[in-house]
Amino acid sequence: MARTIDQIRASKLPSNMMQFAARGALQVPAAENIEILVHLAVHNKVFRDLARMTLAGWDEKACLAAASDPQTPREVLDYFIAPDNLRPKLLPSLLENPSVPESQLMKLATSAMRDTIDVIVKSQRAMGFSGVVETLKSNPYMRTEEVEALRRGPATATEAAPAVSAPSPPASPVVPVPESAMAAPSPPSVVEASPAPDTAASESSAPESDEAVIIYMKDHAADIAAEGEKPFQSIGGVVELLGQDFFPVVDQAELAAPAPEPAAAAPSPAAAKAASNPGAHGKPGGEVKRENTMQKINGLDVKGRIQLALKGNKEERSILIRDGTKVVALAVLEAPKLSDGEVEKFASQKNVLEAVLRQIPLKRRFLKNYIVVRNLVANPRTPLDIGLGLMKNLLVQDLKNISANKEVSETIRKLALKMFKQKVDEANKK
Repeated sequence: MARTIDQIRASKLPSNMMQFAARGALQVPAAENIEILVHLAVHNKVFRDLARMTLAGWDEKACLAAASDPQTPREVLDYFIAPDNLRPKLLPSLLENPSVPESQLMKLATSAMRDTIDVIVKSQRAMGFSGVVETLKSNPYMRTEEVEALRRGPATATEAAPAVSAPSPPASPVVPVPESAMAAPSPPSVVEASPAPDTAASESSAPESDEAVIIYMKDHAADIAAEGEKPFQSIGGVVELLGQDFFPVVDQAELAAPAPEPAAAAPSPAAAKAASNPGAHGKPGGEVKRENTMQKINGLDVKGRIQLALKGNKEERSILIRDGTKVVALAVLEAPKLSDGEVEKFASQKNVLEAVLRQIPLKRRFLKNYIVVRNLVANPRTPLDIGLGLMKNLLVQDLKNISANKEVSETIRKLALKMFKQKVDEANKK
């Protein structure tokens, strides 16, 4: 007896049965249901979008079984590992599946973002392909030390970050970060070029902030330990995100040079002492170098950046949300002082980890904000299953705008157009 998938390939099923098939409602084994849905999503113009939506929300255990099975049809594996369809929890199984060819892994490595790279470099099978290794070397989201490790040998790639990172002072999960570690002091007599906004907020020891740090450190202790001493690495690169002049480093002595003293004037005892002792600022002659926000963050380890994410100011959160270390980026979303306006901006950013965009709608407070929902759907970086689930909340005009947005996936655009037409028809009937 012919399988249902064979009948679908031969176009022998009636239209109503094809619609059932695109909804995953046929009474067939789970593996065949997935094969049917993938076939429709790839080849059938009528039911393609419906099949893709069904697959985006398909049972994760069934998808994981298919991703792990070497007997799974090549078309299904190719669909699952395509960047537009990839589900993070399936990636490790797909990388180790011997039926997934090197060419597909190379294609994935070419466009992989930071979170995907972290999984690829841990896969023994993927790193055993020279083509994958060479492709990763040219990926703009690879860290310098990781590329150097790949040149030495793929086996050292996963150890690159902790091996080369400069040691930083350990941060306690209970004790707040000392002020000396958070910002370099500067003398009141020197004029600063561009003081960081909301400095007081970053050094605040408000009880709710301290409590948030303790709870977060406890809940994510295993993740923090796994990251070790991983340094700050911005998704997309700091220069690309903020511009070369966003964080200028200026010697304050150059900005506020003291007027020359008369030749006969004797130096005061305090001035003589300062001239003979470089002091805490590390430069002789009273020169002081201001530490900017980026330098402050670069000087912190994972625990220190988590504390800053939870207790820092708006500027610091805007940088740390782009941290390539997931446990740090997600800490920003737990900050007691985080405003709705900041989350609205995060929801529209393309240079954040996918995990951040997945976490935002899981918080009821953020999900109640319409702008957050709209920005998530319109963000091409938002995972397909998240975007599809949020579209039902959009207004007519926003559905129309998204249907014309060439940056989002074709599935999102077509569903937005369909929902837009439905809502317009319903409005006309009233």
